[in-house]
Amino acid sequence: VDKDHVHFLVQSVPTYSVTKIVTMIKSLTAKEVFKRCPQVKKQLWGGEFWSDGYFASTVGKHGDEKMISKYVKAQGKE
Repeated sequence: VDKDHVHFLVQSVPTYSVTKIVTMIKSLTAKEVFKRCPQVKKQLWGGEFWSDGYFASTVGKHGDEKMISKYVKAQGKE
């Protein structure tokens, strides 16, 4: 978690597109936040929890998962 965004490291089967995965993550996490913290939804005036955009980068089966994980974990610690 950073000041104004979060990083996810996700592993998936190739049958799901990046867009589908991001949509599912945003939907499920927003529902859970609103369930656990109803005041957040009130502060947003019933608006959206997540912004419309996202950045995604993919790594093939020979990518360096450890290096990417280290990068994600280091975010927001500066």
